[in-house]
Amino acid sequence: MAFVFQSVPKVVCQIGGLSQTGPLMAGLGAKRVVVVCDGGIRACGFADRAVASLEAAGIVASVFDGVRADPPVAVIRAAVEAARAFDADGVVGLGGGSSLDTAKLVALLLRSDQSIEELFGTDLATGKRAPLIQVPTTAGTGSEVTWVSVVTNEANEKKAVYTRQLLPDVAILDAELTVGMPAKVTAATALDAMVHAVEAYTSRTRKNPMADCLAVKALELLVGNLAKVLADGGDLDARAAMLQGSMLGGMAFINASVASVHALAYPLGARFHVPHGHSNALVMGPVFRFNLPVAAKQYAELAAVILPGQSFAHERAAAEAFVAALEGLVASGGLETRMSQLGVTADHIPGMAEEVVVGIQRLLANNPRDMSQADVEGLYRSIL
Repeated sequence: MAFVFQSVPKVVCQIGGLSQTGPLMAGLGAKRVVVVCDGGIRACGFADRAVASLEAAGIVASVFDGVRADPPVAVIRAAVEAARAFDADGVVGLGGGSSLDTAKLVALLLRSDQSIEELFGTDLATGKRAPLIQVPTTAGTGSEVTWVSVVTNEANEKKAVYTRQLLPDVAILDAELTVGMPAKVTAATALDAMVHAVEAYTSRTRKNPMADCLAVKALELLVGNLAKVLADGGDLDARAAMLQGSMLGGMAFINASVASVHALAYPLGARFHVPHGHSNALVMGPVFRFNLPVAAKQYAELAAVILPGQSFAHERAAAEAFVAALEGLVASGGLETRMSQLGVTADHIPGMAEEVVVGIQRLLANNPRDMSQADVEGLYRSIL
């Protein structure tokens, strides 16, 4: 089997690790650094703590706190302009996936004459990015260890930039930063990470043994600790395990790819602003059940990971139990399970399905089972 596996050069997993931002950035040679985050992250004091660490290391620091969910290209442009006006030569991404994805593009565009639109696609970036440290505050996206950024264009469509220059220099996993996450956000982001792991493990195009190992461990950590953090949000050991699971899922999917769950989730985020983890959770069950005829063996293998000690009469029974267990996590997290609860109507479905099949074919191609536009419409209707 021929494959290429790449990952972030350094991971720091440490409670209180945010305090290492300054020394780590100094080691990368940056002198003027912009911290990219949203208003909530700044309000809770995390951005100020990052700035304090940077300044203690002799680095001049500024904060851009204008990130929005499913970051529009206008936000990316504003962040780049702010970083250039500050004469930044380094970037810290601090927050959820939207902040981390924005920070990657800021670090790249700081040293580039390309527009954001010229980057949409695979390996279209030229030049090198500025030094980049990523600090997640949710255990879900894995963006701190990937070379992809997903943004929303002016037509309200999700667009992805895939290029190796986006791979950060350092990822800092600090469990303290996730303690304040509400239970619903904790569940949604965890399910996003679980989908990363499952879709990497079942990828039709890029499945490989290294990603498989990471996906299995990611599922073990995520499923084994989600109930603990939902019961006690202050359990730092469980929070750290969730962050590690999310990171491993990110390493797995960026090297093996995601598939149809993400494809069907994208229109929900772009058109209805459903948070990414929640949109993945909504469509996960129907997509996995659709895949059962061709992915039962792989789902059965993963059942042994999340349902240890249970025995099943046959492979299909194990696979169905695996899917049912993941569906149960959606309900236990208090997430809405019908699209109609989030503003979607039957009239929206044809346009959403067309966007998936025409515009996101790159992800459908990775799915274990071929999926037509009629199939996509049917899956959407099943959860309307």
